[in-house]
Amino acid sequence: MSKTAIITGSGRGIGAAIAKRLAKDGFNIVINELSEEAGQQTAEECRALGIKAAVYAADVSDYAQCEEMVKKAKEEFGTLDVLVNNAGITRDGLLLRMSEENYDAVIRINQKSVFNMTKLVGAIMLRQKSGSIVNLASVAGLYGNPGQMNYSASKGAVIAMTKTAAKELGSRGIRVNAVAPGFIQTPMTDKLTDEQKNAILGQIAMKRYGQPEEIANVVAFLCGEDSSYVTGQIIEISGGLSM
Repeated sequence: MSKTAIITGSGRGIGAAIAKRLAKDGFNIVINELSEEAGQQTAEECRALGIKAAVYAADVSDYAQCEEMVKKAKEEFGTLDVLVNNAGITRDGLLLRMSEENYDAVIRINQKSVFNMTKLVGAIMLRQKSGSIVNLASVAGLYGNPGQMNYSASKGAVIAMTKTAAKELGSRGIRVNAVAPGFIQTPMTDKLTDEQKNAILGQIAMKRYGQPEEIANVVAFLCGEDSSYVTGQIIEISGGLSM
């Protein structure tokens, strides 16, 4: 029976790259986005690889919406074998200028969504006695980043949640890992000025941005059988940013 992967925030960018990489590996794909329309192109590209794909619109920071989405996905696909918690936003600003609203929004989307989805999909995996969960953390969660108090806090929490879930679920055959991307070329980084881009490149040993597909390849490894004895790990993918 085919296995199924559910990827949050997978209509574009890194999430879409992960969905297509897992489809290439033979997984049926559940694409999550805030609007169904936003995920349809990714779904079509996945189906072209010979697998089933569906799009579910849900705000993953809302537990009730997550509950409904996971229920529908389980009914449609039968099993949920992989969960990739990718949904995330930024609302950058220096600490003393950051609004409470922007702090709360980032924590809600980036961190609360991981709790919601890990609890709901994890319950299904417990009954299956198998599964792999991969969380998208960040180098900001490992080392901090000026102007990103909220984002760094959310991703630091995701790292701690990854390790805790790995300890709680490991005895039932469920692995939980995270990747911590550095600076990846996405619509988010395209908004940076040339001065900002040059300053960032100066810190990276490989002197280039990463590509979404390079994150997807590592996520695919963590989802597959080649990583069957890997859990509780945080894999940095940054081109040598922190050496």
